[in-house]
Formats: sequence, C-alpha cells, structure tokens
Amino acid sequence: MTAPEFIIVGRVRKAHGIRGELVVEPITDAPDVVFASGRRVFAGTVTGDPLPSRLELRVQSSRPFNEGLLIRFDGIADRTAADTWRGRYLLTPAGELPPPDENEIYVHDLIGMRVTHPSGEVVGTVEELYELPQGLAIDVRRTPPRDAETVILLYDDATIASVDKDARTIVVTPPEGLLE
Repeated sequence: MTAPEFIIVGRVRKAHGIRGELVVEPITDAPDVVFASGRRVFAGTVTGDPLPSRLELRVQSSRPFNEGLLIRFDGIADRTAADTWRGRYLLTPAGELPPPDENEIYVHDLIGMRVTHPSGEVVGTVEELYELPQGLAIDVRRTPPRDAETVILLYDDATIASVDKDARTIVVTPPEGLLE
C-alpha cells in the first residue's frame, strides 16, 4: 500500500454567523497546529482524495467552539459562501504532518481492512465510513455466504478490540447477536 498524498484532518459541520466562519470537526490529534493561522488545507472526500479542482483554503483564524473549531478561511466572506462547504472533508498534504504513532491510524486507511472476531473468524471487509452523532462508524461487507449483507459497527472502544495497520486487520467485539 502506497503512502497517501493527503490526510483527512477535519470535516466542515456547518456555516456559523454571517461573516463566513465554519464550524469544523477536527479529525487530527493536532488541531492547533493543522488549523493555525496561515496554514493551508484542501477540499476533499471521505477517502482522503482531494477534489479535482485541488481547491486550497488558507486559515485566517481559528478558535475553539463547542467540541470543534470555528474557522475563518481566506476567500469565504459570507454565510452564502460558507454554506457551500457543509459536509466537506478538509485535507492536508501528508508531508506536512508527522506520521501516525504506532497505535494510531488515519481514518481513510480503514477502508478495505479485514474485520475479524477475536477467535479469528472473518466478519468481512470495511467498505465505507460514516460520521454518525455517536461517532465514526464502519460499514462492513460480510463474507460469503452473507456477502450481500453489510453491518455497521461503531468505531469505539466498546466495539474495536484492536487494529493492526500492517496486517490491515480490525478485531471487533460487537454487541451480542449483531452479527447473527
């Protein structure tokens, strides 16, 4: 697997006020660095790919807001322009971030990972990611003969027992009966 060119660092939740500020959910352990004044981010997709236009935004200002950040970007001057950013992912070039720690993984790297029970029984493969009010969820395509089915699992401490990024395997302990 080749190293990604861009890394997901945030998601725009909504516009805030009339001056073009955006409420951003940071998806990084270093939001103060990534969203510091003068830094750049790119519009992208949930898989970590930049939009074809390679649209670049420069941070004018950033401050804590609820459980995220309130950010003003160059070129987004009013609420109408800010509203067009709702739901977009923000990326930064991989070379501008330190690599993840041994026990960390980039969100978009979860797609395609094999999902197993602690016993080693294969559940399926991560097909999609969803941001739910409860947090990040993975959509797992089941293995044959149930390969027409998918199951959504929360990516939280109660469900995810371990992640081996080198083996590309996620060990899960889902609620009893969920996979039957």
